[in-house]
Amino acid sequence: MLNPDETRIALAIPPLWRLAFRPLFLAGPLFSIVAVAWWVYFWSGIPSWQPYGDPIWWHGHEMLFGFAAAIVVGFLLTAVQTWTGVTGMRARPLMALVSIWLLARFLIAFGNTLPPTVVAVVDCLFLPAAALALARPVVRVRQWHNLSLVALLLLLALVNVASHAALLSDDRAMATRALHGAVISITIIMAVMGGRVIPFFTARGTSSKPPPPLPWLDVLSLTSLAALLVAAAVGMTTRPSGWLTAVALPSAVLNGGRFARWGFQRTRRVPLLWSLHLAYAFIPLGLFALALAGSTHLVSVGAAIHCFTAGAMGSLILAMIARVSLGHTGRPLSLPRAMPVAFALIVASGIVRLAAAFVAPGHAPEAIIIAGGLWILAYGIYCWNYAPMLWAARIDGRPG
Repeated sequence: MLNPDETRIALAIPPLWRLAFRPLFLAGPLFSIVAVAWWVYFWSGIPSWQPYGDPIWWHGHEMLFGFAAAIVVGFLLTAVQTWTGVTGMRARPLMALVSIWLLARFLIAFGNTLPPTVVAVVDCLFLPAAALALARPVVRVRQWHNLSLVALLLLLALVNVASHAALLSDDRAMATRALHGAVISITIIMAVMGGRVIPFFTARGTSSKPPPPLPWLDVLSLTSLAALLVAAAVGMTTRPSGWLTAVALPSAVLNGGRFARWGFQRTRRVPLLWSLHLAYAFIPLGLFALALAGSTHLVSVGAAIHCFTAGAMGSLILAMIARVSLGHTGRPLSLPRAMPVAFALIVASGIVRLAAAFVAPGHAPEAIIIAGGLWILAYGIYCWNYAPMLWAARIDGRPG
């Protein structure tokens, strides 16, 4: 608990800069709307604008290291205050971190006339700085088990360096491996955090008992996902790739079994819960798709990757930030009226994108346009409803 002097200092900070979730849960979704809108425009008729790198690399990189990374960092730098009791990043240090993120987005979009190394260095600063901010309170209170999350941020930072190095050396195969590695790294983070909060939220929201812990299942599930990082480093699109099936199929079974224990059948009347479960279901689906991609030509690796991105990341991020933002702004867990519609729209966006990849690859441009429109509507509803919460003080008068 903060002492009176600390409380007074905290309340003097403009609300937007009191905790990391506030600016990043606003800037990340707004950026995703702009990025997806441009991607839809790209597929409607190729524009003349050329970002740093090229449009294909820009889309993959910015949805991972621009949008998803911002949400991951906002969540972790907010949650670490709860875990450790140490005041989270705020005020000027938080402004500096968000400024690095914003500058990187601008330079990657419009800095193609600058030396490429300048753009790369600026972009590669954000995740290591966030990892350092996360490590400080964890080390201070000696919560050594949470250093694994610091390691995941540093791993993601290393993959980002590799993506820029591949671009600068014009190594397209390495660039693909780096982006696939980023997808798997973020999927691991989603699996770790999903396992921590989804069963807990489900038990509380349905007045039921959480499933008894099975540490061996958690360890094997997450280890199997880590093995996919090796697959990404080797190259998931390499043929013959039966080894990909040997890695992905056990992971699909383990992670599917882990998810099945969390009580999805009890959530249909609670949008804050069914949104989380439907989003997370894309992860085992993506693992099964990777297993098929490794042994048949029925599914492409790209289609499987979109299960994790257009499916899990888009939906799980929206469901998580909608809930976390309510709790950390002092509000009851009562959704704005339009948010269940937003949850349905983002799940539909993922399904449309995957349907084209799995069923009708010849209609990919049309599917991308439709899926992108659904994404823009979903995150637009979120921003309209949550922006006033994020830039205003907590309604209970507490700092944070």
